[in-house]
This record gives sequence, structure tokens and C-alpha cells, in this order.
Amino acid sequence: MILQDKLDALRTDFEAGRFPRVPTAAQLETMDRATKELIASGQAAHALKKGDRAPNFELNDPDGSPVRLLDLVASGPLVLTFYRGVWCPYCNLDLGALEAVRPELEALGAHLVAISPQTAANSRKSQRDNKLNFPILSDPGAKTAQAFGLRFELPGDLIEVYKSFGSDLPRFNGMNEWALPMPARYVIGRDYVIEYAEVNPDYSRRPDPSELLPVLKRLQR
Repeated sequence: MILQDKLDALRTDFEAGRFPRVPTAAQLETMDRATKELIASGQAAHALKKGDRAPNFELNDPDGSPVRLLDLVASGPLVLTFYRGVWCPYCNLDLGALEAVRPELEALGAHLVAISPQTAANSRKSQRDNKLNFPILSDPGAKTAQAFGLRFELPGDLIEVYKSFGSDLPRFNGMNEWALPMPARYVIGRDYVIEYAEVNPDYSRRPDPSELLPVLKRLQR
């Protein structure tokens, strides 16, 4: 089963009330409207895209060690994914799909890294729960996401829905704000040039990780 099939099944189960917290019709409508408004804003079109130069960053891994883009691309391309948080089941499926293809990515010389605004403790939980063998870097305030053009602030009615589900972003992220990155996936070459970019303001839509393999094979040649 490809990743999007799993995401579609998850969404069907959620909307059918087969999750512990059953959403009301009004909550589903609020979530759908917020996604449509983010799409209509056109922000995704202004995020960094193929051919752009990635901004350098230095973020801490779950153990508190600093990680720099400069070092990540020193020996090969970087597969970089922006991740909403441990509380997001769609993101967790996405991370699991990336872990499944990680050996193939590494065989092609690539490093795999995720970035999330969540705290290091929550990144460690993400790694444990999803059995990940790649790091999730903490991006306080989603500042690196902003440099990539991905950061957005949640509208007030959506914040109330998230609170009712227990998705208290200030608690998960350790910052007193309600901001997230749009889910995104990049391949960044050793020269910092973005060779692949996929940004989707609809968090329930993600590209299959198999799309990365032809890009990395081309870079290897």
C-alpha cells in the first residue's frame, strides 16, 4: 500500500468517528475550512522550490547536539522533511514511510533528517514510537520553517478544535504560540541547491517516498 492510501484510510477512520476523540460535524467543517483557506492563500507557491538555494540552519537533535545544513550536505545530498509534530497521526505515517525507504536513500549517498517545532523530548518520543533511525531536529518557533516559506499561524477557531483534541501546540512545542510548518519534503544538493521540492498545505496529502529515488540516482550520476 502506498503512503497516500494509508493517509486516505486514516482520514476516513477519523471522519467516521473511529478515533478515541470523535470529532463533531462542526469541528470537521472548521478543519476543512482552515485547510481550504491555507490553500487559497497561495503561501505554498511562495515556499522555496526546485532550483532555489536552501538557507543554512543550525538546529539541535533530540540529544541536544547542534546539527548544521553545512555538515549534512558535506558528503552527499540531504532529504529533508518538515513535520508538524508527534501529535499528528498523518505525520507519523509519513515518518514511518520515510523510515521504510531510508536504507535505499542512504545507499544512494543521502542523509535523511526531519524538522519539527516540537521540543526535543517530543522528538525522542516520535523516534521511539515510529522506530526511526534518523534524527528529528527541533525548530523553536518554526523559524527554519519560516526561512523555507512554510510557517503559518493557525486561525482562532482551529486553535479551539486542536485544544479540544488535546493537541496543545504551546505545550508540545515549548513556545507560547500557535504556528506550524506546512508539510514539505526537499532534496538538497551539496551546493545547497534544492533538487526536489514538494509542499502541500493539505496535511493529509503527502508524496510517496519512492519519488525521491530517481532524484537521488540522478544526483549520484
